[in-house]
Amino acid sequence: MAADLDPTDHEILSLLRQDARRTLSDIAGRVSLSIAAVKRRIDRMQDSGVILGYTVQVDHAKLGLGIEAFTELRFSGTTNVAEIVQTTTAMPETQAVFTIAGDPDALIWLRVRDMAHLQERIDEIRKSHRVTGTKTLIVLDAWSRDQQNWPTRE
Repeated sequence: MAADLDPTDHEILSLLRQDARRTLSDIAGRVSLSIAAVKRRIDRMQDSGVILGYTVQVDHAKLGLGIEAFTELRFSGTTNVAEIVQTTTAMPETQAVFTIAGDPDALIWLRVRDMAHLQERIDEIRKSHRVTGTKTLIVLDAWSRDQQNWPTRE
């Protein structure tokens, strides 16, 4: 069931997506509500599951994981979804696994140090006897609606 949010709720969500550490006072000033009203709205969105948590943006290149890639995976026809997800979740380089309808069966989001590291991870994935094919796409740059203030790669 979709949450019943008004335009002010959406504006509060947008402000929190831009900076999750934004103060209630700052949000209240921007949406023309009292601090208590903003807190009630945020609490309601948390209680209803609209807001799932708060996070931090990390510059992965500064952590030595400057290459980002997506790998399409194809599996044998008898592979169930749980097995597909388990294929790469043990690898710390895996950021997310998306099981999808159609061809391919899954999309894996990886962060690695360099091309040799990427090749090692792809080789490891291919060792799974259920994987029948892969295709890797290397990210050149990224943009996200939720993270419009991401730094671009230079």
